[in-house]
Amino acid sequence: MDGNGNNGSLAGAVIAVAGAAGPAGRAALLRLAEAGATVVASDADPARLAEAVDAARYAHGGATVIGDTVDLLDLEATREWAARTEKEFGRIDGLIHLVGGWRGANSFTESDPEDWNFLEKLLIRTVQHTSMAFHDGLLRSDKGRYVLVSQVGAHKPVANNAAYNAGKAAAEAWTLAMADSFRKAGGEDGPGAAAAIMVIKALVHDAMRAERPNAKFAGFTDVKELAEAVVGVWDRPASEVNGQRLWLTPQP
Repeated sequence: MDGNGNNGSLAGAVIAVAGAAGPAGRAALLRLAEAGATVVASDADPARLAEAVDAARYAHGGATVIGDTVDLLDLEATREWAARTEKEFGRIDGLIHLVGGWRGANSFTESDPEDWNFLEKLLIRTVQHTSMAFHDGLLRSDKGRYVLVSQVGAHKPVANNAAYNAGKAAAEAWTLAMADSFRKAGGEDGPGAAAAIMVIKALVHDAMRAERPNAKFAGFTDVKELAEAVVGVWDRPASEVNGQRLWLTPQP
């Protein structure tokens, strides 16, 4: 344990977080910094990103937490981010994908194809670009991890969430293809890096509870619990988590 009270389980690791400015991203930055990682945060909103980075730095004095505004819908820009991060810090050990978005409908037949166009960019394109950009760097690490946060609707779609559920299912399939690439690269020794999926029902945080003090939020995952689970992925061998769905809500 270091002078800040950190357990140091990720000391020396360099971990990128995509979609870092939201409540889940902020919790992840705090927990990763506490664990001793160098954290490279990205978000489309530079002002909110700066706030999240400053909060993590303030909470864990001495932690290296930097913000980098990157257009993850631009593959070359995403590749440049990955290369720049590895060049600056000498390694890249993780990418946590927290880019999200939601649009639903009143019924299945009222689904709007424009919702798919919107969600495809956030839920799938950003997964494609980050996974391809960071793939080789994670393989070069001795503890590379790619973590996608998904949602139970990918496994049990509901009528009014067709576009969202389909987007999440596609993002999972892409991540599992990355896991297969890691498996094949590892050969007989097994994968040296891992791509894993964390499945939730929905997320809850302190501000939501304050706004709705009587709500139960049944089955929801607290953003702090999600952040703890993310850090825990590095506590297990790559072979145990590669290609796995890690359920943080009951499996349907």
